[in-house]
Amino acid sequence: MTFTDYVFKFSKKLEKTALIDNKKISYKQIYSKIIILEKMLRNKGLNKKDSVLLISENSTFFVQCYFGIIKNGTVCVPINPNLSIKDICYIVESLKIKNIFIQKKFLEKLSELQNIDIYTEEDVNLLEKNKNDRINMNVDIEELAVILFTSGSTAEPKGVMLTHNNLICNTNSIIKYLNLNKEDRIEVVLPFYYCYGTSLLHTHFRVGGSLVINNKFLFPETVLNDINNYKCTGFAGVPSTFQILLRMSDIKNRKFPSLRYITQAGGRMSNIFINELIQVLPRVDIFIMYGQTEATARLSYLPPRLLKDKMGSIGRGIPGIKLKVLNKEGKEVKTGEIGEIVAEGNNIMKGYFNDEEETKKILKNGCLYTGDMATVDNEGYIYILSREKNIIKSAGNRVSPKEIEDIILQINEVIECVVVGVEDDILGEAIKAFIVLKNCSINCNSIIEYCKGKLPNYKVPKYIEILKSLPKNSSGKVMLKKLKQMS
Repeated sequence: MTFTDYVFKFSKKLEKTALIDNKKISYKQIYSKIIILEKMLRNKGLNKKDSVLLISENSTFFVQCYFGIIKNGTVCVPINPNLSIKDICYIVESLKIKNIFIQKKFLEKLSELQNIDIYTEEDVNLLEKNKNDRINMNVDIEELAVILFTSGSTAEPKGVMLTHNNLICNTNSIIKYLNLNKEDRIEVVLPFYYCYGTSLLHTHFRVGGSLVINNKFLFPETVLNDINNYKCTGFAGVPSTFQILLRMSDIKNRKFPSLRYITQAGGRMSNIFINELIQVLPRVDIFIMYGQTEATARLSYLPPRLLKDKMGSIGRGIPGIKLKVLNKEGKEVKTGEIGEIVAEGNNIMKGYFNDEEETKKILKNGCLYTGDMATVDNEGYIYILSREKNIIKSAGNRVSPKEIEDIILQINEVIECVVVGVEDDILGEAIKAFIVLKNCSINCNSIIEYCKGKLPNYKVPKYIEILKSLPKNSSGKVMLKKLKQMS
């Protein structure tokens, strides 16, 4: 069984709307094209040893190609259309890719490639069902289904290898704790080539729900309009998604009667914004979640009923996942002690493509060592401090950037804030804050003075830099490496 078979087990013949992408597309229409794509790839001789590149923004084209490639037993490699030509060429050469599905608007990125079969949406639309369909290939669920390239917010991107079983197990878990059903409809602004984005696609298609595609988040009011116009029950975002909506849209003056729940992952969101969401959406379930691409998508969630009591926590492991916080001796930390989050479950990746050395660093004894430092409370709820590599070591003190960011974000004029450590001859590392403001009514000195009234001296930023916007990747995550290079 392939992951595609699992996803469409109950929905492949439904006339019900599956996707709204400018127009409504039914499950039956999508699955019909998936089968056509599968047979085309099979007749070309592609099998589970082959990888196929997919370059597309969120669209019907992406959905059809993604599931069609996986249905054939071949490995789907969806990538960010904004990757450089150099990076695309590297991926093509590394994976020995001979077939690429790409939206026509991005074709120029492939101008340097040779001896590769390329298909655009126009080509796919012309494909017709082959009357001489061949028997489906037998695919083991432990075979590779996709390779996702990590966002690279703190390091160079790596190819995360995920099996059909990884995808199935994580999808089942997410459906269970979100209590998703066929009546759910989610608006999607997160890209499908990002694991958080694909998890929305996987879960809602599995239960027979539907998705609304919105590729216009630069115009946040369109996002709010779509939620109401299409009667969406769900919405998902990374921290910057909600920060922008709360500070740069009319969300606080609007009602969303259809909205049942929202989810947030992709980094820790400041408590100030969580509290604002609670006030703005008092009747909406707010799920704070934590995950990694290396764990398919999701590792933990905090139940909405505990949001106020466990403010700042990522919760506990999702169904089927065991999370522990271990010290350097490999023992579970006691309440208040700091350790590394370690995960065990069937959603843990097979490894990094063609990189055994990096794989061995984080996969040990069947467990994923996440690199995220955290504490636990007396009920086992986990609180992330920072990634180990992002902890600032200033004058002998270990400082969590998030603690400082939370203070600065209390200033109403601040839209976004990221704190990093920069080289300093005396301190080793000095604290620097990059800030985006709503207006220019405050300056750097007033921000530093505010911090002095809220933080001990060694945690007060030495430097403040005000930017028009923070550098982000296409998933909305801040690119810390680029900020450090700016310092």
